[in-house]
Amino acid sequence: MFTHNPFAELSASMSPSVMQTYVIVMIFLVVAGTLFDVLHKKSAKYFFDNWRKAKSKGSKQVGGGEMASLALQTACVEVLTSAEFCTPRRRISHLLTMYGFLAYVITTAIMVFGYPTPVTPAPAIVPLLWHIGALLVCVGGYWFWFFIRVDVAAEGNSPFRIVRADLFILSLLASVTLGLVWSFLQAAGVSWWTNVFFGLFVIANTVLFGSVPWSKFAHMFFKPAAAFQKRVAEADGSRSKLPAPADKPETFGDVSRLPQNY
Repeated sequence: MFTHNPFAELSASMSPSVMQTYVIVMIFLVVAGTLFDVLHKKSAKYFFDNWRKAKSKGSKQVGGGEMASLALQTACVEVLTSAEFCTPRRRISHLLTMYGFLAYVITTAIMVFGYPTPVTPAPAIVPLLWHIGALLVCVGGYWFWFFIRVDVAAEGNSPFRIVRADLFILSLLASVTLGLVWSFLQAAGVSWWTNVFFGLFVIANTVLFGSVPWSKFAHMFFKPAAAFQKRVAEADGSRSKLPAPADKPETFGDVSRLPQNY
C-alpha cells in the first residue's frame, strides 16, 4: 500500500488531464482565496501601514545585508522550527502537521503531473512520502484537536465542539484521513468502497482549498511576514524587546553590575 501510486490507478477510469486540471483549479482557489482574504480584511494594508509607522520611530537604519540576515533567521527559527509556540507539545504537533502537509501536497503534485499512469511508475519513495506525510498530519492534527486545543485542554469543552475557525484543521484532517482510507481500499481491490471514499476525498480537498477566505489557511502566509516585521522592528529600535522576568535578572558581562543581593 505505502509504495503504490493511488493516482496512477485512476487513469483506468478517468483521463490524467482531469486530475491535473483539478489540481490546477485547487491552486487557483488558494491564490484567489488568499488575495480575497487580504483585500476583504485589509490585512496587507494594515501590515504595511503599521510597518511604515514603526519604521518612522526607529532609531537606526537597517541595511540590506542585515535585512537578509533577519529574513534568514525568520525562515530558520519561526518558519522551519515554529519557535513562536511556547509549549513543546503545541510546537511538536504543529511541526508534524506542517511537514506532513508539505510532503503530502508536494508528492501529490509529483504523482499527478509526473507519474499519472501505471505506464510510468513513480519511484517508490514518492508514494511512500505521500503516505508518511498524511500519517504525520493525522498524528499532529488529531493530537492537537483532542488534547492540545485551549478550549479542550484548559477550558474543558468537548473536543467535538466546532466553530468556524476549525474549518481548516478539520478539512485537512478529513483530506488526509480519507486519502489514506482510499489508498488502502484501492490496494486491497475493494472497488465499490474505493469509489465512495475517492469521492469523499475529492469533496474534502475541495472544501480545504476552496474555503481559504473563511478558514485559517491564509494565516500560513501572513505569519512569516509578521515574524519578519517583528525582527526588523527590534533591529531598528522601533520595537523594544521585553525585559527579563522579575525573578530572572539579566546576566551582565560585568558581575559588578549585578544587584548586591543576587
